[in-house]
Amino acid sequence: MNSIQKYEQEKLQSEQDHHTPTAAAMISHILSNLVIHRTKLKQIRAYLKGNQRSYLETKLPTIIAKEDELFDELSQLVLDEGELIPTTTTEFVDYTIIKESGQLKYESPEKMLTEMVADFATQNLFVTRGIVLAEKENKYGLAEWLKGLYAWLNHQLYTWQSYLGNDIREGLMEEE
Repeated sequence: MNSIQKYEQEKLQSEQDHHTPTAAAMISHILSNLVIHRTKLKQIRAYLKGNQRSYLETKLPTIIAKEDELFDELSQLVLDEGELIPTTTTEFVDYTIIKESGQLKYESPEKMLTEMVADFATQNLFVTRGIVLAEKENKYGLAEWLKGLYAWLNHQLYTWQSYLGNDIREGLMEEE
């Protein structure tokens, strides 16, 4: 089988996995959300104005680096399970639920941070589903790792909601 045929087979399997769904399919969404979120964080860092800029300029690079680390660790765990991971920009865009916009750079610092917080909460919706699926499929290493990701995302929610003067779930949509 040549590379074109292998990739076509991969796309068919991915489509099937996303309709089932499987832990690997859910993790494709988690990985894609991390990629798009990092891009948004870089946008916020570049365009943030006002009093918060100096403080956030020191915090955002740490979060961006952590999301890079999380992406790499989770990708390797999925590969260790013999599953496939998204690797192209098209796949990341297709699998993410996080929305990005060029207009965000013109928004107020509070709007930028509120959107960042909402994205942390959105990511956790997929993480909780990934945990359930990984446990169901007896992929215990993935399930345990995802629990750590869930805790890290919750800590980000608490930290940034507190910074904005909000309770941890204030203004966030609840899972349906």
